[in-house]
Amino acid sequence: MIIQADDLRKSFTTKSRKGTQTVEAVRGVGLEVEKGEIFGVLGPNGAGKTTTIRMLSTLIAPDAGTAVIAGHDLLKHPAAVRRNLGYVSQAGGVEDTTSARAQVVMAARIHDVADPKQAAAEVLERFDLTEMADRPGRTLSGGQKRRVAIAIGLVHSPPLLFLDEPTTGLDPQNRANLWERIRQLREAGTSVLLSTHYLDEADALCDRLMIVDHGEVVAEGTPGDLKRQVSGDVITLRADDLEKAAGTLKPLAREIRVDEDVLRVYVDDGEHTLPALLRALEGQGVGLSSIALDRSTLDDVFLAKTGRTLRDAGAES
Repeated sequence: MIIQADDLRKSFTTKSRKGTQTVEAVRGVGLEVEKGEIFGVLGPNGAGKTTTIRMLSTLIAPDAGTAVIAGHDLLKHPAAVRRNLGYVSQAGGVEDTTSARAQVVMAARIHDVADPKQAAAEVLERFDLTEMADRPGRTLSGGQKRRVAIAIGLVHSPPLLFLDEPTTGLDPQNRANLWERIRQLREAGTSVLLSTHYLDEADALCDRLMIVDHGEVVAEGTPGDLKRQVSGDVITLRADDLEKAAGTLKPLAREIRVDEDVLRVYVDDGEHTLPALLRALEGQGVGLSSIALDRSTLDDVFLAKTGRTLRDAGAES
Protein backbone atom coordinates (compact mmCIF):
# COMPACT_ATOMS: atom_id res chain seq x y z
CA MET A 1 0.00 0.00 0.00
CA ILE A 2 1.53 3.33 -1.02
CA ILE A 3 -1.19 5.53 0.54
CA GLN A 4 -3.34 4.70 3.53
CA ALA A 5 -5.36 7.61 4.88
CA ASP A 6 -8.12 7.58 7.49
CA ASP A 7 -10.69 10.20 8.53
CA LEU A 8 -8.95 13.23 7.01
CA ARG A 9 -10.69 16.50 7.87
CA LYS A 10 -10.09 20.11 6.95
CA SER A 11 -12.06 23.30 7.57
CA PHE A 12 -11.41 26.85 6.45
CA THR A 13 -12.57 30.03 8.15
CA THR A 14 -13.38 33.08 6.07
CA LYS A 15 -14.26 36.61 7.15
CA SER A 16 -16.60 38.96 5.34
CA ARG A 17 -19.00 41.77 6.06
CA LYS A 18 -21.54 39.18 7.10
CA GLY A 19 -19.17 37.84 9.73
CA THR A 20 -17.01 34.76 10.19
CA GLN A 21 -17.93 31.57 8.36
CA THR A 22 -16.42 28.10 8.69
CA VAL A 23 -16.50 25.78 5.69
CA GLU A 24 -15.87 22.03 6.08
CA ALA A 25 -13.93 21.27 2.89
CA VAL A 26 -13.09 17.65 3.75
CA ARG A 27 -15.22 15.67 6.18
CA GLY A 28 -13.73 12.32 7.13
CA VAL A 29 -12.16 11.15 3.86
CA GLY A 30 -10.29 7.85 3.88
CA LEU A 31 -8.56 6.11 0.98
CA GLU A 32 -6.14 3.33 0.17
CA VAL A 33 -3.96 3.35 -2.93
CA GLU A 34 -2.07 0.25 -4.03
CA LYS A 35 1.42 0.40 -5.47
CA GLY A 36 1.45 0.74 -9.24
CA GLU A 37 -2.18 1.78 -9.74
CA ILE A 38 -3.98 4.88 -10.93
CA PHE A 39 -6.45 5.90 -8.24
CA GLY A 40 -8.96 8.61 -9.07
CA VAL A 41 -10.77 11.17 -6.96
CA LEU A 42 -13.87 12.16 -8.95
CA GLY A 43 -16.25 14.91 -8.00
CA PRO A 44 -17.62 18.34 -8.89
CA ASN A 45 -15.74 21.57 -8.35
CA GLY A 46 -15.69 22.36 -4.63
CA ALA A 47 -16.14 18.73 -3.56
CA GLY A 48 -12.85 18.65 -1.62
CA LYS A 49 -10.62 16.94 -4.18
CA THR A 50 -7.84 19.53 -4.23
CA THR A 51 -7.91 19.99 -0.46
CA THR A 52 -7.50 16.23 -0.01
CA ILE A 53 -4.52 16.12 -2.36
CA ARG A 54 -2.94 19.19 -0.76
CA MET A 55 -3.17 17.53 2.65
CA LEU A 56 -1.64 14.29 1.39
CA SER A 57 1.18 16.19 -0.32
CA THR A 58 2.04 18.08 2.93
CA LEU A 59 1.08 21.47 1.47
CA ILE A 60 -1.55 22.00 4.16
CA ALA A 61 -1.98 20.22 7.48
CA PRO A 62 -5.16 18.26 8.19
CA ASP A 63 -7.26 19.29 11.17
CA ALA A 64 -7.73 15.61 12.02
CA GLY A 65 -7.04 12.17 10.64
CA THR A 66 -3.97 10.10 9.82
CA ALA A 67 -2.09 9.04 6.71
CA VAL A 68 0.90 6.89 5.85
CA ILE A 69 2.46 7.61 2.45
CA ALA A 70 5.22 5.46 0.96
CA GLY A 71 5.81 4.09 4.44
CA HIS A 72 6.11 7.47 6.17
CA ASP A 73 3.71 9.11 8.60
CA LEU A 74 2.25 12.27 7.06
CA LEU A 75 2.29 14.30 10.27
CA LYS A 76 5.46 12.97 11.91
CA HIS A 77 7.73 12.78 8.85
CA PRO A 78 6.51 15.26 6.21
CA ALA A 79 9.98 15.72 4.68
CA ALA A 80 10.24 11.98 4.02
CA VAL A 81 6.77 12.03 2.47
CA ARG A 82 7.80 14.88 0.14
CA ARG A 83 10.91 12.97 -1.01
CA ASN A 84 8.68 10.12 -2.16
CA LEU A 85 6.15 12.02 -4.21
CA GLY A 86 5.76 14.36 -7.13
CA TYR A 87 3.00 16.95 -7.22
CA VAL A 88 1.42 18.70 -10.21
CA SER A 89 -1.14 21.32 -9.29
CA GLN A 90 -4.11 22.49 -11.34
CA ALA A 91 -2.12 25.55 -12.44
CA GLY A 92 0.81 23.39 -13.51
CA GLY A 93 3.51 25.69 -12.15
CA VAL A 94 5.45 26.22 -15.40
CA GLU A 95 7.16 29.63 -15.38
CA ASP A 96 6.74 31.78 -18.52
CA THR A 97 10.17 33.40 -18.81
CA THR A 98 12.40 30.41 -17.98
CA SER A 99 13.17 27.48 -20.25
CA ALA A 100 11.61 24.11 -19.59
CA ARG A 101 15.06 22.59 -19.13
CA ALA A 102 16.10 25.16 -16.52
CA GLN A 103 12.89 24.58 -14.56
CA VAL A 104 13.32 20.80 -14.54
CA VAL A 105 17.00 21.10 -13.56
CA MET A 106 16.04 23.42 -10.70
CA ALA A 107 13.49 20.88 -9.46
CA ALA A 108 16.16 18.18 -9.57
CA ARG A 109 18.49 20.34 -7.49
CA ILE A 110 15.76 21.07 -4.94
CA HIS A 111 15.32 17.31 -4.52
CA ASP A 112 19.11 16.76 -4.21
CA VAL A 113 19.31 14.57 -7.31
CA ALA A 114 22.91 13.43 -7.80
CA ASP A 115 23.20 14.64 -11.41
CA PRO A 116 20.47 17.26 -12.00
CA LYS A 117 21.32 17.94 -15.64
CA GLN A 118 21.35 14.27 -16.58
CA ALA A 119 18.12 13.58 -14.68
CA ALA A 120 16.46 16.54 -16.42
CA ALA A 121 17.64 15.39 -19.85
CA GLU A 122 16.25 11.90 -19.23
CA VAL A 123 12.82 13.01 -18.05
CA LEU A 124 12.52 15.60 -20.84
CA GLU A 125 13.27 12.90 -23.40
CA ARG A 126 10.79 10.57 -21.74
CA PHE A 127 8.01 13.10 -22.36
CA ASP A 128 9.18 14.08 -25.88
CA LEU A 129 10.20 17.54 -24.72
CA THR A 130 13.85 17.61 -25.79
CA GLU A 131 13.30 19.69 -28.93
CA MET A 132 11.48 22.47 -27.08
CA ALA A 133 13.37 22.16 -23.78
CA ASP A 134 15.31 25.40 -24.24
CA ARG A 135 12.31 27.52 -25.15
CA PRO A 136 10.73 29.79 -22.51
CA GLY A 137 7.53 28.51 -20.95
CA ARG A 138 5.34 31.15 -22.58
CA THR A 139 6.08 29.72 -26.06
CA LEU A 140 4.78 26.24 -25.19
CA SER A 141 1.30 24.95 -25.92
CA GLY A 142 -1.07 23.94 -23.13
CA GLY A 143 -0.31 20.26 -23.66
CA GLN A 144 3.44 20.87 -23.68
CA LYS A 145 3.23 22.87 -20.45
CA ARG A 146 1.36 20.02 -18.80
CA ARG A 147 4.07 17.58 -19.85
CA VAL A 148 6.76 19.93 -18.52
CA ALA A 149 4.87 20.18 -15.21
CA ILE A 150 4.79 16.38 -14.94
CA ALA A 151 8.49 16.22 -15.84
CA ILE A 152 9.18 18.64 -12.97
CA GLY A 153 7.19 16.38 -10.65
CA LEU A 154 9.01 13.23 -11.78
CA VAL A 155 12.62 14.38 -12.15
CA HIS A 156 13.59 12.89 -8.78
CA SER A 157 11.97 9.53 -9.70
CA PRO A 158 9.37 9.37 -6.91
CA PRO A 159 7.27 6.21 -6.55
CA LEU A 160 4.09 8.31 -6.28
CA LEU A 161 2.72 11.17 -8.39
CA PHE A 162 -0.20 13.46 -7.50
CA LEU A 163 -2.03 14.97 -10.49
CA ASP A 164 -4.65 17.57 -9.61
CA GLU A 165 -7.04 18.13 -12.54
CA PRO A 166 -4.23 17.47 -15.05
CA THR A 167 -6.18 17.95 -18.29
CA THR A 168 -8.32 20.97 -17.42
CA GLY A 169 -8.30 23.40 -20.36
CA LEU A 170 -6.66 21.02 -22.83
CA ASP A 171 -8.12 20.30 -26.26
CA PRO A 172 -9.20 16.70 -27.04
CA GLN A 173 -5.97 15.80 -28.83
CA ASN A 174 -3.76 17.00 -25.98
CA ARG A 175 -6.03 15.31 -23.44
CA ALA A 176 -5.70 11.99 -25.25
CA ASN A 177 -1.93 12.43 -25.47
CA LEU A 178 -1.65 13.13 -21.75
CA TRP A 179 -3.88 10.17 -20.92
CA GLU A 180 -1.42 7.93 -22.74
CA ARG A 181 1.50 9.46 -20.81
CA ILE A 182 -0.28 8.76 -17.53
CA ARG A 183 -0.88 5.14 -18.53
CA GLN A 184 2.83 4.82 -19.32
CA LEU A 185 3.67 6.02 -15.82
CA ARG A 186 1.61 3.16 -14.38
CA GLU A 187 3.29 0.68 -16.71
CA ALA A 188 6.66 1.91 -15.46
CA GLY A 189 5.60 1.25 -11.85
CA THR A 190 4.68 4.78 -10.73
CA SER A 191 1.58 5.05 -8.56
CA VAL A 192 -0.73 7.92 -9.53
CA LEU A 193 -3.33 9.74 -7.46
CA LEU A 194 -5.48 11.67 -9.94
CA SER A 195 -8.22 14.17 -9.20
CA THR A 196 -10.68 15.04 -11.95
CA HIS A 197 -14.21 16.23 -12.63
CA TYR A 198 -14.22 14.66 -16.12
CA LEU A 199 -16.34 11.50 -16.20
CA ASP A 200 -14.66 10.06 -19.27
CA GLU A 201 -11.20 10.67 -17.80
CA ALA A 202 -11.97 8.78 -14.60
CA ASP A 203 -13.56 5.94 -16.57
CA ALA A 204 -10.70 5.64 -19.05
CA LEU A 205 -7.71 5.99 -16.73
CA CYS A 206 -8.51 4.83 -13.22
CA ASP A 207 -7.98 1.31 -11.91
CA ARG A 208 -10.06 2.32 -8.90
CA LEU A 209 -11.66 5.58 -7.83
CA MET A 210 -13.69 7.25 -5.16
CA ILE A 211 -16.48 9.73 -5.79
CA VAL A 212 -16.57 12.68 -3.40
CA ASP A 213 -19.26 15.25 -2.79
CA HIS A 214 -19.40 17.99 -0.16
CA GLY A 215 -16.14 16.73 1.34
CA GLU A 216 -17.31 13.14 1.83
CA VAL A 217 -16.76 9.85 0.00
CA VAL A 218 -20.07 8.68 -1.50
CA ALA A 219 -18.79 5.66 -3.48
CA GLU A 220 -15.58 3.74 -4.09
CA GLY A 221 -14.51 0.89 -6.36
CA THR A 222 -13.46 0.15 -9.92
CA PRO A 223 -15.34 2.10 -12.61
CA GLY A 224 -16.94 -1.13 -13.79
CA ASP A 225 -18.03 -2.22 -10.32
CA LEU A 226 -19.51 1.18 -9.54
CA LYS A 227 -21.53 1.21 -12.74
CA ARG A 228 -22.75 -2.34 -12.14
CA GLN A 229 -23.98 -1.29 -8.68
CA VAL A 230 -26.34 1.15 -10.38
CA SER A 231 -27.55 -1.15 -13.15
CA GLY A 232 -26.38 -2.71 -16.36
CA ASP A 233 -28.25 -0.31 -18.67
CA VAL A 234 -30.15 2.94 -18.49
CA ILE A 235 -33.09 3.88 -20.74
CA THR A 236 -33.58 7.63 -20.93
CA LEU A 237 -36.88 8.90 -22.27
CA ARG A 238 -38.97 12.03 -22.64
CA ALA A 239 -42.71 11.60 -22.42
CA ASP A 240 -45.82 13.78 -22.28
CA ASP A 241 -46.56 12.50 -18.76
CA LEU A 242 -43.42 11.50 -16.85
CA GLU A 243 -45.26 10.53 -13.66
CA LYS A 244 -47.61 8.22 -15.55
CA ALA A 245 -44.68 6.77 -17.48
CA ALA A 246 -42.80 6.12 -14.23
CA GLY A 247 -45.76 4.30 -12.71
CA THR A 248 -46.25 2.23 -15.84
CA LEU A 249 -42.63 1.15 -16.06
CA LYS A 250 -41.99 0.47 -12.37
CA PRO A 251 -42.58 -3.33 -12.67
CA LEU A 252 -39.99 -3.52 -15.48
CA ALA A 253 -37.18 -1.58 -13.79
CA ARG A 254 -34.67 -1.94 -10.99
CA GLU A 255 -34.91 1.78 -10.37
CA ILE A 256 -36.59 4.81 -11.91
CA ARG A 257 -35.55 8.44 -11.49
CA VAL A 258 -37.12 11.63 -12.78
CA ASP A 259 -34.32 14.02 -13.73
CA GLU A 260 -35.80 17.38 -14.73
CA ASP A 261 -37.59 16.72 -18.03
CA VAL A 262 -36.35 13.15 -18.58
CA LEU A 263 -37.08 9.78 -17.04
CA ARG A 264 -34.15 7.43 -16.35
CA VAL A 265 -35.11 3.76 -16.19
CA TYR A 266 -32.40 1.43 -14.84
CA VAL A 267 -32.64 -2.18 -16.01
CA ASP A 268 -30.45 -5.30 -16.08
CA ASP A 269 -30.77 -5.95 -19.81
CA GLY A 270 -31.88 -2.94 -21.80
CA GLU A 271 -31.81 -4.68 -25.16
CA HIS A 272 -34.48 -7.18 -24.13
CA THR A 273 -36.40 -4.84 -21.80
CA LEU A 274 -36.84 -2.04 -24.33
CA PRO A 275 -39.57 -3.73 -26.48
CA ALA A 276 -41.63 -4.58 -23.37
CA LEU A 277 -41.17 -1.02 -22.12
CA LEU A 278 -42.47 0.43 -25.39
CA ARG A 279 -45.46 -1.89 -25.37
CA ALA A 280 -46.31 -0.93 -21.78
CA LEU A 281 -46.21 2.79 -22.53
CA GLU A 282 -48.28 2.37 -25.67
CA GLY A 283 -50.85 0.32 -23.76
CA GLN A 284 -51.26 3.16 -21.24
CA GLY A 285 -51.44 5.81 -23.95
CA VAL A 286 -48.19 7.54 -22.89
CA GLY A 287 -46.70 9.51 -25.78
CA LEU A 288 -42.92 9.58 -26.26
CA SER A 289 -40.87 12.41 -27.76
CA SER A 290 -37.48 10.62 -27.47
CA ILE A 291 -35.92 7.47 -26.07
CA ALA A 292 -32.31 6.24 -25.81
CA LEU A 293 -30.59 3.12 -24.49
CA ASP A 294 -27.12 3.41 -22.98
CA ARG A 295 -24.79 1.65 -20.59
CA SER A 296 -24.70 3.15 -17.12
CA THR A 297 -22.07 5.85 -16.64
CA LEU A 298 -20.25 7.26 -13.64
CA ASP A 299 -22.70 10.14 -13.82
CA ASP A 300 -25.48 7.62 -13.17
CA VAL A 301 -23.51 6.42 -10.13
CA PHE A 302 -23.21 9.99 -8.86
CA LEU A 303 -26.92 10.53 -9.45
CA ALA A 304 -27.80 7.34 -7.55
CA LYS A 305 -25.62 8.30 -4.59
CA THR A 306 -26.40 12.03 -4.34
CA GLY A 307 -29.72 12.58 -6.08
CA ARG A 308 -28.25 14.86 -8.76
CA THR A 309 -25.94 14.47 -11.74
CA LEU A 310 -22.29 15.44 -11.69
CA ARG A 311 -23.04 18.05 -14.36
CA ASP A 312 -25.75 19.60 -12.18
CA ALA A 313 -23.28 19.68 -9.28
CA GLY A 314 -21.00 22.02 -11.22
CA ALA A 315 -18.64 19.74 -13.14
CA GLU A 316 -18.05 19.16 -16.80
CA SER A 317 -18.50 15.89 -18.61
